[in-house]
Amino acid sequence: MLNYIWGFMIVIGIIFGALNGTLPDMADAMLNSGKEAVTLCITMLGVISIWTGLMEIAQETGMIDGAAKKLESFVTFMFPDIPKGHEARGYISTNIIANMLGLGWAATPAGLRAMESLAELEKTRVCKVRGNVEQSDIHRTASKEMCTFLVLNISSLQLIPVNMIAYRGQYGSVNPTAIIMPALIATGISTIAAIIFCKCMAVRE
Repeated sequence: MLNYIWGFMIVIGIIFGALNGTLPDMADAMLNSGKEAVTLCITMLGVISIWTGLMEIAQETGMIDGAAKKLESFVTFMFPDIPKGHEARGYISTNIIANMLGLGWAATPAGLRAMESLAELEKTRVCKVRGNVEQSDIHRTASKEMCTFLVLNISSLQLIPVNMIAYRGQYGSVNPTAIIMPALIATGISTIAAIIFCKCMAVRE
């Protein structure tokens, strides 16, 4: 659907440019935008490489595991029905840590693994209650843990918004890191709202 929407917008833009005699300006804008996109991608590649490397170092030195243990009580509070020692807990903690550091690209793999693990957990629960059921029936509805994790992931408390700092630096901001405090306040409020919402929904059940 998005391909059709973008295609429609491009065609409309070309027609509008032709009718207004601004096709040369459109061509210049497209070339400049392409150049700017490549430059931005190179900049972000460097940022991603640095922070992904730091995440790998933190993983190898046990810093991630240590931080995950610090989050154990929070994970238990938000996901009381996930058994202690279940692999989903580790993936959820890793996802939260990566999001707090503004590393969305590092958070995504952990988030996908967490969802897969939660789906397997739900499958085991359903099979215990209803016996053998079709896998398609199990995956038709997300479990409450999956919904809670999705809401937390979207709210995404960020201590260091690496992406935004890199974007601001790329586009000539005098003080790229000035975004840290506003981002912390905004994501802090969104995370608190997410926690309250999830707990309210859990009470309703």
